[in-house]
Amino acid sequence: MITCDYCGGSVTLGGDGWKEINKHTMLPLKVLDRNQALAAVQTYVNQGFFHRNDFADSKIVEERLSYVPFWVMPASASTTYQYQAVAQSVGVTAGTIAAGALLGSALGGRRGGATVVPIFGGPVVNSNRSETVSGNFEYPVIAVKAMASYQPKDYQFGLADRTFFDKKNIPQGTQILNGDLGEDAAKHAADAYVQQLQSEVVHKKHSVVSQLRTQVNISDGELLHVPIWYFRLDHKNAQSTVLVDGHAGRVIRTF
Repeated sequence: MITCDYCGGSVTLGGDGWKEINKHTMLPLKVLDRNQALAAVQTYVNQGFFHRNDFADSKIVEERLSYVPFWVMPASASTTYQYQAVAQSVGVTAGTIAAGALLGSALGGRRGGATVVPIFGGPVVNSNRSETVSGNFEYPVIAVKAMASYQPKDYQFGLADRTFFDKKNIPQGTQILNGDLGEDAAKHAADAYVQQLQSEVVHKKHSVVSQLRTQVNISDGELLHVPIWYFRLDHKNAQSTVLVDGHAGRVIRTF
């Protein structure tokens, strides 16, 4: 029998015992220096010409380093949709306009500069098309309900470096947050987030989309503790929060 240092729960190594242990993992802390984490924040905040001095003009009003639990949900998604081939339709229309312009110029030369408005005709072009977009994800769902506003959007953790959870590998004094979101709720959340990402992929490819349907399949997840640097900034009385992955040193984009 093995007792978990984190939650105090016990499991036996017979049957599915090992499976239960494998579901609780962690990422090692590699960004030990707060200044290194702040460098990532500075790059993120100063993006764009009109924001290049925003970080220097901001004040850090709160900061902390915590190990935050995330449910990592393996998911596969397939999205079938119809779209209108606008480029083809516009091409046909543009060609008709050009032909009309040439005709108008020719007639105008004969009639002393009279303007001719082209009349569009011809067969109707069926520009509707069907397509399917597929994707595979290891989608992270934040397991702390009070931190739902910091849910990652399309961020991927460095799962290749994860190990079994061991409290002894966490620097002394670092806060470890408890998760209060169950696995079933995390599956429902992952389903909704993946559907939204699939929809965004489709709408980036085509401007006119209809009858979009997404099928998401989600497998059993694992609880992953990730070191997160949390910074709350005040810029001209407007406050914002930036999260930095303490394993990879990257800012986590949230919804």
